[in-house]
Amino acid sequence: MNRTDRLYALVEELRAVSPRPRSARWLAERFEVTSRTIERDLSALQQSGVPIWAEPGRTGGYSIDPSHTLPPLGLTPDEALAVTVGLGMLASSPFREAAASAVRKVTAVMDARSLQTTAELAARIHFLDDGQARDAPAALGGVLGSGRVLTIVYRDRSGAETVRDVEPLGYVGKGTDWYLIAWCRLRAGVRAFRGDRIVSAEATGERAPQRELRPEDLDVAYGELQSVSIGR
Repeated sequence: MNRTDRLYALVEELRAVSPRPRSARWLAERFEVTSRTIERDLSALQQSGVPIWAEPGRTGGYSIDPSHTLPPLGLTPDEALAVTVGLGMLASSPFREAAASAVRKVTAVMDARSLQTTAELAARIHFLDDGQARDAPAALGGVLGSGRVLTIVYRDRSGAETVRDVEPLGYVGKGTDWYLIAWCRLRAGVRAFRGDRIVSAEATGERAPQRELRPEDLDVAYGELQSVSIGR
């Protein structure tokens, strides 16, 4: 997490528990940095006008003015439930870290009654899988936005590993499996790389050229592709 993202996340964390304080040590462990770094970050936020203050004492820490918390989203409990269930289904996807962060932001700005109702409903919903971990590398989550060529180490079904430079084009999700769709320079064509077989992925400094991804290029043997769309 870069510093800008961490500053934003610090505010969201303090908002989520306001008016209770969080200690610098707790925040340091949460964001995997030193307490000194957290103190510098909080000082920078205070200087920028964010209403954060320190509470002394053994049980003290940092808190934010409750009157400056974000307003409610205006989601009904059913809408909030749908959002949290949808985000929860991304737990094994390349987007799991962003999904977890989004859930925290949604719950942080809900009023107490709606949050309690949503939590009670969510407790009745479960996901069923076969118990086999199929986590795609979290590093894949931002590759479309970065527009960079990736160097990946890929393990095929027989266990053989190859190093490939690929140009990310999109994703296909099926159950708990996620596939990175990319132009493979080794094979000179579009290929689908199953997430749990990507041993490592590292962005290069090269910007990938623009390529059109057509459904027919995916060569899906069964099932029907459905795109994700966001209405305006």
